Amino acid sequence: MPTPASLNRRRFAQLSVLAMAATRLPAQTPPMKRVGYAAVGLGRICDIFMRGCAQSEHAKVTGLVTGHPAEKGPKYGGLYNVPEKSIYTYQTFDRIRDNSEIEAVYIGLPNSMHCEYTVRAAEAGKHVLCEKPMAISSAECRRMIDACRHANVRLMIAYRIHYDPTFARMAALIRSGAIGQVQACDGAFPGYERKGEWRLDRKLAGGGSLFDLGVYPINTIRFLLGEDPIAYTGMVATRDMSGRFAEMEQSVVWTMKFPSGILADCSSSYGQSGENFVRVRGDKGFLQVTAAYSYEGLHLTGKTLQGDIDEPAPGKLPFQFVLEADHFAGCVRNHSTPRTPGEEGLKDLIAIESIYKAAGAPLA
Repeated sequence: MPTPASLNRRRFAQLSVLAMAATRLPAQTPPMKRVGYAAVGLGRICDIFMRGCAQSEHAKVTGLVTGHPAEKGPKYGGLYNVPEKSIYTYQTFDRIRDNSEIEAVYIGLPNSMHCEYTVRAAEAGKHVLCEKPMAISSAECRRMIDACRHANVRLMIAYRIHYDPTFARMAALIRSGAIGQVQACDGAFPGYERKGEWRLDRKLAGGGSLFDLGVYPINTIRFLLGEDPIAYTGMVATRDMSGRFAEMEQSVVWTMKFPSGILADCSSSYGQSGENFVRVRGDKGFLQVTAAYSYEGLHLTGKTLQGDIDEPAPGKLPFQFVLEADHFAGCVRNHSTPRTPGEEGLKDLIAIESIYKAAGAPLA
């Protein structure tokens, strides 16, 4: 006779399979033609995305946009079989309009450039998968949404956690009541940026760690709860007086209150070491993911009404990018709305602006 523990493990395994399946496209007959992406930026994040496309059944790299065409054009063109005629600079970007092999763009540029290149891509008739944060202001987000709507192209924000099976599993458990009624959440994403990095340049980044790191716990908690915050507190501080943080704060801590009464306590930093995580606490148990915002090594643990959970994720870089690229490819082919559309990015920028305002440090 099966024991409660074995039944629990079997049920958890079934949920994990369902969660993974939810991130994949359904089987198609005949097979779907792979969607061609132009990678815009060719920095570290674009490099990972292109590696993801190389492993995808539904996406491929068909164009490159770079400020270093002599160096990066031949390098990545050779890796992904992109012909010279499909390699563009920022000055020639608008010519992608005439390239039928490019159906979508992946924007991995610095934050302050997201709006411009999303709008230009939309005007060129190309669908847009844009990295987070979506832009550097809610006004820019609205402009991007309007431009894509007017051009009748799809806009998706690259929120990896929405397509990751570990988070799909966590969300399913929370919504099933496995930890009782949710009471509170915690999230943190510490990091370290060296002097001279573009993320420490306000004109390029838009602001401090809240934009690039803090957006993760903001969005993750919103996703897990299915609610949007209604009130915020915030504090910013800088301890490093070397001049590294001349244009922005070093660290941010904030709280969010949700309509249900759930409270969330979060932090981010460009000057701290430590593990990134998200935790959801109920009145009957809790769930947490450590290495939550890393590209691999995610680990779901917790206590539920059905028993303890200890589930390291097997996925390896760039598996989350494969899932993202596949999902958006399906949206392009099926004329459907992405799971993380521009409106999702707009909500996070509204939250970021509200946190800075609550901290008495409004953005310029």
